[in-house]
Amino acid sequence: MIKRLPIAPTTIVIAAVALMITLGVWQLERAKWKEALLAQYRKADALPPIPFPTVPLRSDQLPLFRHATGVCLRVVGQRAVAAENLRGETGYGHIVDCATGAEGPGMSVEVGWSTNPNAKVNWSGGPVSGIIAPDRLTRMRLVAASAPPGLEPAAPPSLASIPNNHRSYAVQWFAFAAVALVIYALALRNRLKARAQ
Repeated sequence: MIKRLPIAPTTIVIAAVALMITLGVWQLERAKWKEALLAQYRKADALPPIPFPTVPLRSDQLPLFRHATGVCLRVVGQRAVAAENLRGETGYGHIVDCATGAEGPGMSVEVGWSTNPNAKVNWSGGPVSGIIAPDRLTRMRLVAASAPPGLEPAAPPSLASIPNNHRSYAVQWFAFAAVALVIYALALRNRLKARAQ
């Protein structure tokens, strides 16, 4: 029976199945990592406030989901990103990039929310408090608890917004591997039947 297996197709199918199983195992490892990360974020939300970090941090040191306070000495930039308000309505979060001293990375503050991406931000800096959220540009930003005139408070970061579907991806990869084996086994059986006739 082994001698009658076609070498090239069998090799390709075995390699593909091995790759799919590897991807499934990798997704299970990612699921464990994501669960640990979410647990860390849950704990961070319950911890006391900290000063917003003004020194460079490694990615694994970012105090995401921590309550924090900071002082914006000078506004050095402004941008808008997709965001929600406290009622869950979609719109734009207005982020102000601040200088916090002579050195360090500074601080990004999501000062408020509006439906207009070009809304005027009437905030020139000062003390601010809120929750630290991930930021694509500066890695982390402070989502302010209150908003200046003309803006509404933006929604703070939420654990519900972080997908954790790695286990379902793992099941999909394992299912793909099983289906590939079943299809190949059926193809081989038909091929062997045809040869036997």
